Amino acid sequence: MTRFCFFASLLFLTMLLCFCYATITPTSPLSIGQTLRSSNEVYELGFFSPNNTKNQYVGIWFKDTTPRIIVWVANREKPVTDTMANLSISSNGSLLLFDGNHGVVWSSGVTFASNGYRVELSDSGNLMVVDKISERTLWQSFDHLGNTLLQSSFLMYNLATGEKRFLTSWKSYNDPSPGDFVAQITPQVPSQGFIMKGSTPYWRSGPWAKTRFTGLPLMDESFTSPFSLHQDVNGSGYFSYSEKDNNLSRIVLTSEGSLEVFRHNGTTWEFNYQTPAHSCDSYDACGPFGLCVTSVPPKCKCFKGFEPKYTEEWKRGNWTGGCVRQTELLCERNSTGKDANVFYPVANIKPPDSYEFANTVDFEECHQICLHNCSCLAFAYISGIGCLVWNQELMDAVQFSVGGELLSIRLAPSELNGNKSKHTIIASTVSIALFVILGFAAFGFWRCRVEHNADISKDEWRNELKPKDVPGLDLFEMNTIQTATNNFSLSNKIGQGGFGSVYKGKLQDGKEIAVKRLSSSSGQGKEEFLNEIVLISKLQHKNLVRVLGYCIKGEEKLLIYEFMLNKSLDTFLFESRKKIEIDWPKRFNIIQGIARGLLYLHRDSRLKVIHRDLKVSNILLDEKMNPKISDFGLARMYQGTEYLDNTRRVVGTLGYMAPEYAWTGAFSEKSDIYSFGVLLLEIISGKKISRFSCGGKTLLAYVWEFWSENRGTDLLDQDVADSCRPFEVGRCVQIGLLCVQHQPEDRPNTLELLSMLTTTSDLPPPKQPTFVVHTRDDQSMPNVLITVNEMTQSVFLGR
Repeated sequence: MTRFCFFASLLFLTMLLCFCYATITPTSPLSIGQTLRSSNEVYELGFFSPNNTKNQYVGIWFKDTTPRIIVWVANREKPVTDTMANLSISSNGSLLLFDGNHGVVWSSGVTFASNGYRVELSDSGNLMVVDKISERTLWQSFDHLGNTLLQSSFLMYNLATGEKRFLTSWKSYNDPSPGDFVAQITPQVPSQGFIMKGSTPYWRSGPWAKTRFTGLPLMDESFTSPFSLHQDVNGSGYFSYSEKDNNLSRIVLTSEGSLEVFRHNGTTWEFNYQTPAHSCDSYDACGPFGLCVTSVPPKCKCFKGFEPKYTEEWKRGNWTGGCVRQTELLCERNSTGKDANVFYPVANIKPPDSYEFANTVDFEECHQICLHNCSCLAFAYISGIGCLVWNQELMDAVQFSVGGELLSIRLAPSELNGNKSKHTIIASTVSIALFVILGFAAFGFWRCRVEHNADISKDEWRNELKPKDVPGLDLFEMNTIQTATNNFSLSNKIGQGGFGSVYKGKLQDGKEIAVKRLSSSSGQGKEEFLNEIVLISKLQHKNLVRVLGYCIKGEEKLLIYEFMLNKSLDTFLFESRKKIEIDWPKRFNIIQGIARGLLYLHRDSRLKVIHRDLKVSNILLDEKMNPKISDFGLARMYQGTEYLDNTRRVVGTLGYMAPEYAWTGAFSEKSDIYSFGVLLLEIISGKKISRFSCGGKTLLAYVWEFWSENRGTDLLDQDVADSCRPFEVGRCVQIGLLCVQHQPEDRPNTLELLSMLTTTSDLPPPKQPTFVVHTRDDQSMPNVLITVNEMTQSVFLGR
């Protein structure tokens, strides 16, 4: 009896296992309760019921994640309710879903002539019907997408065959039937992504630029894109994505019409990205020739040279009517005379819709093509694309706080220069008015001189820094900052720089900020302050610190930055208890990150920027110890990458300044390279250049001596020597010496520098650096001004 029970139990268990994990054949269909798994045990096919309703659907889901995530549904529009329903395959290779009465509810819809078929669920989540003899895929679920895009699946179009693959939203969270929204790529060149609500555009990505969509500002030059989009001359295009770490991920088109990206961290799903996420993401929010500004709150404005079409509606916040041109274009083909049209550049723009691609060589050729075509209303030359021109109304244009492209708008010359006769009348009127005003002003000048000057000073700053002139930056009120920093209390002070103090603050919404309170005696005037604000607002890179806004009240000038949890690099590098927290791998990552940020400043940003004060205290570290270059108040914009420029005012930090800059005021990309070299050697050694002394040697002399004796790896900070990677350390020492060469031409440029740090190619031997001991009583430097931190200096040179 015991033996009988054992065999009965074994038979029951075998039947149960066969029941749960099945194959699909004409004689062995898949029933409710059974599943088909992928060989990697990641995906599973079977019947499911949304929210435990009676409706049953055949779908694919992630096998071992909670909650269950459905990625594909076969019978989206026709659920079955009979418990005897099953999924089978016909003798001619068509997948069939039967209800309990053997009626066909859903079919894959194709038949084949073959000797046999196999149904399998691939490791990428693709349900396939495969020819047993040729192993050719006859049908696949990836050709019939639902609301989810997986890795290895793709959106596509083929103009020759008319084939399209797109995502369609569910009707609701519990109803997988087709909803209102469709996500697709367009056949225009370059392609762009669209979410459509019915036949109406709902969201647009902007044109594809090699590795990124131009309408998504997060996809800047620093973005490592998992996406790819390919178009060919035969009229087809394919968009897909692939995660390098092979983690589970998915892109979902929700029933509300948003695209959401999720990644699985091994335990739970993490929300990674969503679009549309901002009111300006809605298609054509501001109408033709309207510009949606992503400020807080968002607002619509007209492009320069345009005015609202319906003024009263516009004032009430109804912006859909858009804008119309103020001055008619009188285009004369090839005209260069006084009536020739002009182009006004607008920065940080999501390129409008309805563009055309023009095959040109460079920006100037793109400009000329548009100039000599009277129907061309705007143009943009975009990295990764080339020349785009607009011959129709500018629709769905957005202005970001950072990122975006430079769009040049065609205007009548009077929009920029004004009408001459009009100017004459205005000038005459102003002259008369000024004569009267000056008479009264002379009478009362002695009574209000001080108050008048103070008001002018305040108003001047306010007028210079209108939010519209610096898009994306917030103008904070002083009482807001005082509350956030506890009235600039010492307990909130986190740093002291050459131009003032830095305080930690917390806004009412809980957001942490860093407030740079510029000293009135710092030597930084209006020019530098404006330079820093405007400059940083135009620069965006993962290795650059981001400015959030500014505050001005009387003589007070404040800059508000994103708060960096780990403060500056020097708080780790030169602190005996904290330096062990940055071992060599972290230091090497910091070195490479600084180099990438510098490459962006020098080469990849629209502005070409020389920092001029690169040092450890100007390298901030985020919560993951990633470096961010800060303090652009000393930066100088310049044209080109190699040309020297001169300045009467030399600003920088002793020890970090290149010889040619310190003594003559000549600065270039190579002067920043010199500063980077010093910074690199400090990171390796853990020694501060201004305090280093060993037998009367400077840090550079000390490093040269070790490198000459083939002991470069011995320079690594002994507190982290256990983490040493000898090849990387030795190579970095040699790179550092190449960066601090006396002659600028002997130093690498920034592109070469990053290549040296990221490859194993041979390096040239460095020459012995010129060692200079900087002292504060050096009589060869006239008018030296050492600021509060006794390191940053301003030197005024004759010319």
